[in-house]
Amino acid sequence: MSQAHQPSDMIPDQDALVSLGTAVRARLGANPAMYRVEDSAIELFALGDFLTVSECATLCQMIDAVARPSALHEVDYASGFRTSYSGDLDPHNSFVAGISQRIDALLGVDAAIGEPVQGQRYLPGQQFKPHNDWFYTSEGYWPTEQARGGQRSWTAMAYLNPVEAGGATRFTARGFQIEPKPGALLIWNNAQPDGRPNEATIHAGMPVLAGAKYIITKWYRTRAWR
Repeated sequence: MSQAHQPSDMIPDQDALVSLGTAVRARLGANPAMYRVEDSAIELFALGDFLTVSECATLCQMIDAVARPSALHEVDYASGFRTSYSGDLDPHNSFVAGISQRIDALLGVDAAIGEPVQGQRYLPGQQFKPHNDWFYTSEGYWPTEQARGGQRSWTAMAYLNPVEAGGATRFTARGFQIEPKPGALLIWNNAQPDGRPNEATIHAGMPVLAGAKYIITKWYRTRAWR
């Protein structure tokens, strides 16, 4: 049975997802610099120039140093589902910690529920096919993720460089896409207001056609990240 259609008493972390959704929604909505994408099915916000040109360049260099073939719970790299390279940035590095803290403050959440900042690099032909950031609790990986901090609540993702061609983030269930803009930060709620997983947040990293695409992503859980 799909998690999105389970009875509410079978959805782990539902109360926490409601609480986090309410708090972050209010905080982002009260920020005059924040733009909310006009779509009734998802809560998607954007903030331009969150990162400076210099910060973006430094992060790109850091990603090059840690990038390895991206992993997935369900399928391996050879499947072609996710063909980017990625790696967690050192959370003890003062520069990385500063970026991470700024994202925490923007959302107004406890730093303890945030995963490490992950960097991703896409070269020509590389992509991430349509997927959700939240976890399917019916899958074998769920007990591990439940112990590591529970369900993913919000996603924050920043673009780091101009992409020569391709590389948009496409919300496939909603029929629109966002083109990479260096320094811009996207933030979205992976749950519906009632705490159920939001199927409408399915999205894809479209294939890079020319050049490269660099991004950072930070996911937030419902409990402290372990």
